[in-house]
Amino acid sequence: MEYRRELDGLRALAVLPVILFHAGYQTFSGGFVGVDIFFVISGYLITSIILAEQQAGTFSLVDFYERRARRILPMLFFVLAVSIPFAWLWLMPDDMREFSQGLTAVSLFSSNILFWLQSGYFDTAAELKPLLHTWSLGVEEQFYLFLPLFLIFAWRWGKRWMVGLLVIAALLSLAIAQWGAANKPDAAFFLLPTRGWELLLGAFAAFHFSRKEKPDWSPALHETLSLAGLLLIVYAVFAFTSHTPFPGLYALVPTLGALLIITFANQNTLTGKLLGNRLLVGIGLISYSAYLWHQPLFAFARHGSRYEPGAAIMALLAVVSIGLAYLSWRFIERPFRRKDVVSRQRIFTLAAMGSVAFIVFGLAGMSSHGFETARTTALQQHVLQTALFSPMRRQCHTNGSHYLKPEQACAYGGERVDWAVFGDSHAVELGYALSQQLALNHEGLRHFSFSDCPPSWGITIAEHPNCSKWTQEAVDYIARNPHIRNVVVSYRINSELFGEHGLAYPLLPNSVDAGERERRWRAYVNMLRHFIQSGKHVIVVLQAPELPRKIGALIYRNKLSPQQIRGVSREWWNRRSAFVRAHLAQIPHEVTVIDPAPLFCDNRACYAVKDGTALYFDSHHLSINGGRVVVAEILKRANTPTNMQVAMHQPASH
Repeated sequence: MEYRRELDGLRALAVLPVILFHAGYQTFSGGFVGVDIFFVISGYLITSIILAEQQAGTFSLVDFYERRARRILPMLFFVLAVSIPFAWLWLMPDDMREFSQGLTAVSLFSSNILFWLQSGYFDTAAELKPLLHTWSLGVEEQFYLFLPLFLIFAWRWGKRWMVGLLVIAALLSLAIAQWGAANKPDAAFFLLPTRGWELLLGAFAAFHFSRKEKPDWSPALHETLSLAGLLLIVYAVFAFTSHTPFPGLYALVPTLGALLIITFANQNTLTGKLLGNRLLVGIGLISYSAYLWHQPLFAFARHGSRYEPGAAIMALLAVVSIGLAYLSWRFIERPFRRKDVVSRQRIFTLAAMGSVAFIVFGLAGMSSHGFETARTTALQQHVLQTALFSPMRRQCHTNGSHYLKPEQACAYGGERVDWAVFGDSHAVELGYALSQQLALNHEGLRHFSFSDCPPSWGITIAEHPNCSKWTQEAVDYIARNPHIRNVVVSYRINSELFGEHGLAYPLLPNSVDAGERERRWRAYVNMLRHFIQSGKHVIVVLQAPELPRKIGALIYRNKLSPQQIRGVSREWWNRRSAFVRAHLAQIPHEVTVIDPAPLFCDNRACYAVKDGTALYFDSHHLSINGGRVVVAEILKRANTPTNMQVAMHQPASH
């Protein structure tokens, strides 16, 4: 194939936004579209090679997969090997177990499936996954299991039939992606059926260039359409956000941009000259290595520091990833691509040995819960075993468009169901702990909770349409139900009004517009008033103090004294919750308000672990034991029978 400088420049335009997005720079809020650009480029280049060899009668599946192995595996395995010691040093057992799962999945080119099952790409937890970025390799390699076989099988039918069938496949894939972006966003983001159309866009460009007779387009058309492609990509990088439905029709913006550049840019166009400059071409040449290095660097930096690394540190790490990429490209990528340096037999042998080694290590990490016994003390293990979440969470907590209807809400704890717990995910463990105590008096509880759901009774929040719909239905159901007399309301209210604290501590988040904040607070107060007017006894549990890190990380870092572990400072929490405390007078006076802060904090700090018991199971959700602390206050304030005593328990299982 004829070398095209502008395509290496396009690679740079793909990798740099991804790096800056993962570094946390909000300006590049749509930087994740760089992966979509890579898909189009990859589809074009690989299909071009296959078509050229098919036409020449020299195509071989063994040669094809040898080239893929030389291109992908040496650098991938090197980065995995370098990552293991840092994971051993800095990852808590839960994270080490997930890292071990990642090693196994990456070696089997199925990490996209693993990360779909674990969490969303835009979740805060995703920033801490060193191997998150390998999902795109899984998509590509799964795609290249099918494409060569299809082209070999369909070659006899001619290009017109092949292109026709691929167009149908691409349209079907795009339709599934559009549906998935609205209904199954995590699956749509990570899986091949919703990403295949992007690679096929590049394949269509390859079919175009393989034609013997090509359209004689004017220089002005090349200039205009290639520049339009560049503007589409730039727009997506700066305008898209994590709330953009993706990868449905919105993904056409960056991918069509890449397709236009591939098809119409050349060194005679302005776009071709811009992308063909020496700096961008150089970055494009090392883009694969840069892509592999950046996420482990960022993730381990976040794990290794108590707080989120600042913008300057992340910028330095981004530069380091480029420097490492150059060294890797020169001393690993280039030599392994040369058959005179590394033979076919050796590359396949090393591929097999490396895959087996990482799979074995990964399986060992999974079976040992992240090598917990080898990497933690007995005291730490004891405290970790108390960081438990509700066993009813998976069954009774709901989210998404196919949410659990209010009439189907779980009821547990006792025979007389006259209590309800209502809110976002912070209501789950509280409800479970409360139900255990209510059962002692033969009372029961109904559970209503929706994940990541701001107060939205009577309003619609565009970013959370399913939450808004569920809230209306659940509130109305509770208000109309004559059997429910007591309603416990629990939200992560400070987060819903100001944004997640994530890894930002000790900075204060402020990502919710002031007008939207007031709108959500009014909806919250109006909902409480509606419950009161419906004859309910309402108990509001304010948000418990957050932690600077996940509870497991705090325990893992305290090998000597894990029985008393501080979280955030009391001063920080006072500032974080100042808005809510200043507006408490707006809550109807009939509502009983319980503030967990005095239960979890002293004058200096709020605690993550007290007396050897974990009060949380992550960075902000109360554990069952933490819930019991609050439940004791609920029952005391609710004038419940004296035989209902709340005790702290330390279950033996993790």
